[in-house]
Amino acid sequence: MTPRLRVGVIGVGHLGQHHARLLAAMPDVELVGVVDQDAARGALIAERCGTKAFTEAESLVGQVDAVTVATPTLAHLAAAEPFLRRGVGVLVEKPLASSLPEAERLLRLAAEGGAVLAAGHTERFNPAVTAAWPLVQAPRFVEVHRLGVFPDRSLDIDVIFDLMIHDLDLLLATVRSEVVSIEAVGVAVLTDRTDIANVRLRFASGCIANLTASRISRDRVRKIRFFQQDAYVSVDCAAREVEVYRLEMQDGRRVIRGGAIDVQDAEPLRVELEDFVAAVRTGGQPRVSGEDGLRALALAERVNAEMERGR
Repeated sequence: MTPRLRVGVIGVGHLGQHHARLLAAMPDVELVGVVDQDAARGALIAERCGTKAFTEAESLVGQVDAVTVATPTLAHLAAAEPFLRRGVGVLVEKPLASSLPEAERLLRLAAEGGAVLAAGHTERFNPAVTAAWPLVQAPRFVEVHRLGVFPDRSLDIDVIFDLMIHDLDLLLATVRSEVVSIEAVGVAVLTDRTDIANVRLRFASGCIANLTASRISRDRVRKIRFFQQDAYVSVDCAAREVEVYRLEMQDGRRVIRGGAIDVQDAEPLRVELEDFVAAVRTGGQPRVSGEDGLRALALAERVNAEMERGR
C-alpha cells in the first residue's frame, strides 16, 4: 500500500483554510499540520481538520513531503524557501511572489533542491476552462471581465496581481503568442492601490485581448469570451458554464449553430491540489508550474508598469 503523502499548509486565512479542508479529506494525504501567525486562527482550522497547529513554518521542516503556501504575497518567498532547499514540493498561491527577483529565486531554489514548484493559478483547473480549452484555436479577439465586490483581504496588492493575473495566465496559455504591446489604465478608488483596471494586449499572432478587473463592483462576474474564425466560445468561470457558437453551411446558406456544452463540474481548488499531490509523488511536472507562475507575474508587472506610466 502506498504511504500517504505528508502535507502541511502555511497560512490558513480565507483561501488557506480551504487548502487544509481539502487536503485533510484526501485519502492518500496526511495533513501533518497548519501554520498561521494568528495562533487562535491556526488552532481553529487545525481542530476542524483534525491536525496540529503551529505559528512558525519551520516547525514543519523535516515532517512533510510537501507544503502549500497561502500567506500574504510578501511572505511567499520566506515561507517556501526552507522547504524548497530540502527538496520538499511547494505549491505557492498566486501571485508567485511579490517581485520578479523573488519569483526567480523560488525557481532557482526548486531547481537546486530538486523540488516540485507549482503556482496556484486555480482558474486553470476550473471545469469550464478545462471544457473550453480544446475549442479555443487561434483566437483573434478576447474579452475578459473579472469583477468582484470590495474584499477584506488581498489589499496589500493591486487588482492586477489579485484578480487580473488569473486571466493573464489563461491568455498566455491559450493564445500561446508573445505580447508585443500593452495599453493600461487603472484607478485607486477605495484604497491607495489600483482597485479597477482596464488593459488592452496585442499579441504577435495578431490577437487582441481586452481585460477589465475590478474589486469595487456590485456584482461578481467571471467571464471570458473568445472570438475566432467561424466560432465564438463563451466561458462563465463563476457559473462553470460554456457556450459555443459556430458558423455552418446548411442548404447553401450560412447559419449559426451552438449553445451550452457539457461541463463536468468539480471544485477547482480540489483538482489543483490533487494535481500537485500527484506531481510530488511522481516527481513530474504540475499542470501550472513555477515557470508558468513566473510568466504570469512578469506580464502582470509589464501591465502595471504601463499603467503607472499613464498616470
